Amino acid sequence: MGPGPARGLPAAYDRTHVRATVRRRPRMSAFRASAGHEAGFWIVAAVFLTTMAYSTVPTPLYPLYEKADGFPVSLVTVIYSSYAVGVMLSLYFAGHVSDWLGRRRMLLVAVGISILSALMFLLWPESLGLIGARLVNGVSIGILSATATAHLGELRAIAKPQESIAFATSVAGGANLGGLALGPLVGGLLAEFLPDPLVIPHILFLVLLILCALALLMVPETVVPPNERPRYRPQKLSVPRANRTIFLVAAFGAFAGFAVFGLFSSLVPTFLAGTFGDRDHLLAGVAVFAIFASAAVGQLALASRRLRTQLTIAIAACAVGLTLVAVGALLPQVALFLGGGVIAGLGVGVLFRGAIATALGIAEPGHSGETLALLFLIAYAGPVIPVLAVGIALAFAPPVAVLLVFAAVVLAATVVAGSIMRRRAPV
Repeated sequence: MGPGPARGLPAAYDRTHVRATVRRRPRMSAFRASAGHEAGFWIVAAVFLTTMAYSTVPTPLYPLYEKADGFPVSLVTVIYSSYAVGVMLSLYFAGHVSDWLGRRRMLLVAVGISILSALMFLLWPESLGLIGARLVNGVSIGILSATATAHLGELRAIAKPQESIAFATSVAGGANLGGLALGPLVGGLLAEFLPDPLVIPHILFLVLLILCALALLMVPETVVPPNERPRYRPQKLSVPRANRTIFLVAAFGAFAGFAVFGLFSSLVPTFLAGTFGDRDHLLAGVAVFAIFASAAVGQLALASRRLRTQLTIAIAACAVGLTLVAVGALLPQVALFLGGGVIAGLGVGVLFRGAIATALGIAEPGHSGETLALLFLIAYAGPVIPVLAVGIALAFAPPVAVLLVFAAVVLAATVVAGSIMRRRAPV
């Protein structure tokens, strides 16, 4: 969700480092380097998109797993949260190792782990297997997001040395959020129109992921291994000492925003079936697609606006969207519910971009990667703690009541965090 953590990002923007990488390969002509890295850029973007898409393919399938295995709806939140836990663990322990082990190697590892999760879905479709498969898939995404973002920046800097970094970062963001949006749509389409909806989506992506791994073998490496490999350590985390309060506010806003993504990614199909009586798998996939797509569109469309303007729009969209979600569930009106989700998705996407900008603006010199790493780890706790709380509450209270409380709490959190960040933003 959102662009990958920034531990790998500084190298992606260090064009001196990139040019040095090319110079150390004297046999490669400038033309061959440019052409090979240009093709590699688009291969990595396609792999990024495909692997991110597979991470959200199961979303419209959860009601089918519930029915097949007979587990309660609260377990869906555990299954989904295990994915976020996997992302957090890999961000902390492996999100930065491509800086010395190599981008291509770690991308192959990430895709290989996603292939393992697909096999787990196929061979162990019971509840414990689903939890394990989602955890493994999350580990893959944590490695992938940091590494692919850095690799895209470096490949583009070699292929187009005079080009602004904005293009590479836009492609990385589009592949990241675009993949998250595309996955539920593909899963919903396959579940609605093809037989064996718990088998065919995983087989399809198993084949695609294998093709991705083979394609990566043709991508140039952009990291020159050091003569002496540094001693392994987990990701460094850094809180700006002089601006600790505003950092915590930005992190809290990211946490609350990701809780919205987590709720819709895990429970939209269940709410559609239980509250609105609509068991259309395609509708469930389209709904989650629209929410992630609106977040991506909002980030891209408002990228050139001032930070204060972005945060104003984010606050308004979160407030209006979450209110419509609550009203739609209360009436019940599925159009209001889903329309509110789309508006809230736009707000959350822009709010998260604002949180990143705020964290970068207050990070101590030389520690921006460490500060952003902590921001991402806090953000990814959003789909864990609140969504698990929703799952527990669903065992004791009706879904609409739980949703209303969740919407009210997250609305307050996003508006307060966004307002404080807006006051601190440059005029």
